[in-house]
This record gives sequence, C-alpha cells and structure tokens, in this order.
Amino acid sequence: MGLSESMLRTLAAIGFAKPSPIQAAMIPLALENHDLVGQAQTGTGKTAAFGIPILERIDLNLVEPQALILTPTRELAGQVATELVKLAAGQEIQIVCLYGGKPMSTQVNQLKRGANVVVGTPGRVLDHMGRRNLDVAKLKCVVLDEADRMLDIGFRPDIERILRQCPRSRQTLLLSATVPEQILQLAKRYMNRPKRINFSQDKVSAETIDQYFIRMPEEMKLEVLLKLLEREQPSQAIIFCRTKLGTERLYRKLLKANLLPGLGTIHGDMSQPARDRMMQAFREGKVNYLVATDVVGRGIDVSNISHIINYDIPELSDDYVHRVGRTGRMGKTGVAFTLVEPRQRSEMAKIEAKIGKPLEADPLQPWINEQAESEHGVKLNAPPKKKYRRAL
Repeated sequence: MGLSESMLRTLAAIGFAKPSPIQAAMIPLALENHDLVGQAQTGTGKTAAFGIPILERIDLNLVEPQALILTPTRELAGQVATELVKLAAGQEIQIVCLYGGKPMSTQVNQLKRGANVVVGTPGRVLDHMGRRNLDVAKLKCVVLDEADRMLDIGFRPDIERILRQCPRSRQTLLLSATVPEQILQLAKRYMNRPKRINFSQDKVSAETIDQYFIRMPEEMKLEVLLKLLEREQPSQAIIFCRTKLGTERLYRKLLKANLLPGLGTIHGDMSQPARDRMMQAFREGKVNYLVATDVVGRGIDVSNISHIINYDIPELSDDYVHRVGRTGRMGKTGVAFTLVEPRQRSEMAKIEAKIGKPLEADPLQPWINEQAESEHGVKLNAPPKKKYRRAL
C-alpha cells in the first residue's frame, strides 16, 4: 500500500496483518490526497483508515496543527486519539485531544507545546479557535468522523464555522454510517469532488449477530432482564435505556439486587472524569455489565462485548442498528435482545424493516406469556385493538 517502513513496523507490533476492506480502499486514495466520503459502520477499522494516511504525511518541521479530526462525542474523541497514539508509536508526532469536561488550561498548555494532530468535539474545538489557542491556517486534512451523528445532535452550525476557517486547499475526509441528504449537501459545499467508498449496508450483520425480541408488560421488564442475564451469563454486555433518568434508576435497581458482578453505568449527567473512568474500566474488562444511554450507542469500539440488551426499545431504527452494532465486531459473534412492551409494536416493525428481517422470539416467550396473563392479567398474544373512526 506504499506505507513507510516505520509505519509497517508499528502495524506489525500492534498485530495488524491484513487491512480491513475500508482500510484497503481508503488508505491509498487518502495518500493520493483525494477528498473521500467513506460509509462504514464503527468496528470496521475506519479510525486506522483515515489515521494512517494522516500520520504518514505529517511534517515534523511544522509546529502548527496539520490535521483536525472532529467527532460527535467526548468518548469517541478520546478513543480516536488513543488509537492514533498507538499508530504513531516511535515517532515524535504530537496528538492533542480537545473536548468539554476537561480543564481549558491543560488543553491550552498542550496546544502551546505543539500539536501535529488535533482530535476533538466541534464545540470545544470552536471554543479554542475563538480564543486563538488553536491555529488552523496550516491544516492539510480535516476529518469528520461519525458525520451523521454530529448532524443528528445539532453540530452542523459549528462544523460549518470550523470548515469555513480552514484552508481551501485542505483534504477533507468524511466518515459516516449513513449518508442522508444533509450529509451530501455538506460534502457538495465543503469538499472537492469527493470519491465515495461504501462498505456499509446500513444493516446489522445477520452472520455475526443473533437478534431476538421478548414481549412483556412493563411491570415484568426487570424480572425478565434478570432471568435473561442469569441464563446467558454474558462475558460483557451493554444494557441500553432511553433516558438518563431511566438509566440511573435501572442501575440502582440492579445494584440493589446484588446479582451482577462488575456492574457499571454511563450517561450524560455524569461528570466527564467519571465517564472516562467508567469507559476505561469497561474496556479493561473490570466492568462486565454497563447500563447506558445512547452516549455509547455509537462510536465506541470495545471488541469483547458479547451481548447487547435493549431494555428500552430505541425510538429510532437507526439507533437500534448502532446499539446492536456494538457486538459481533470484526468477525466475532454476538447476540442482541430487545425487550418490547405491547404498545411498542410499531417501533419493532420499523426495526425489522430497517434490518431487512424479522427478529426471532426468545425461548423465554411462552413462560412470559403465561406469567403476564396469570399474574398481571395481560394477554400478550391478543391481537391489537382495531381503531374505528366515528361516523359524522
């Protein structure tokens, strides 16, 4: 692929023997300075796909930042920076990570000491630019990682303000799991005849992830979750909830039950240092069960997750794809369970349409049906009530 000897030695030391499809397609084109729109799910090796070309072209004689990588979340920014540090092993390339929740003074000092590559969230990057801490005049490359997610959570104005201040001659690499119309508009406006690489079917891999649903009344959800975990004995699992409050409540209930060793939680109301510590413990395997909001639904690469449990069914089918995509990564197998309340038939139908196949009923379902009717008076097999329009 035309990589330097030092990079090849680093890749060998890390254990990279063969490029993933997105790496094989993207690295040569990026090295030729093409603008690229790369469509691929997280877990396919896309950080190295854009990181390797960036590191290969760093000029150590320049003290100003030469590459800027924007990410939607603090966790992803930290993860990308960590991956780049590994890829830059043995070289004097300075990588600085900028995101909220960390002291500005520390980041300012890091920038003053020199930064070849800057990774950060749009808000904090823009803040440093506004304070003249970050000079983007000599940038060679800008990367928009998880671009669809950044637009979903309202970063488009910040991204556009940043791009307008970057050199016109820069290279722009845009990575996204999906490419909706607003992504195409962004590419058309701020990129130079980008080539498009698509390794995403926007669906969960049927070969590596078994996907099940369990239908139950709301009052049985905790009981079913505990029974499911007792049966499955996951090596590592994420239990997703919709809201920060719901996440904290479920975490406390599970903590009180005292049945799950290595239990942790992560959500947006936690301080950044606490979130960092929790993610580090999860990556190191010290936390086996992580109760979380969608803050970890996208862009977090932990390779040993065996189970995903949607305690709360996601409102958007795209969120289902990204939650479940945390398991079955890089060819490994995984399993996903979605707990569905009777009133959530439409959400489940949208998910099945999105992934292109029906979810399988879990073997627990017959037992749950009996319990729901005998203890809670709920008939789960009953057809939905028809709605009639009243005659005028």
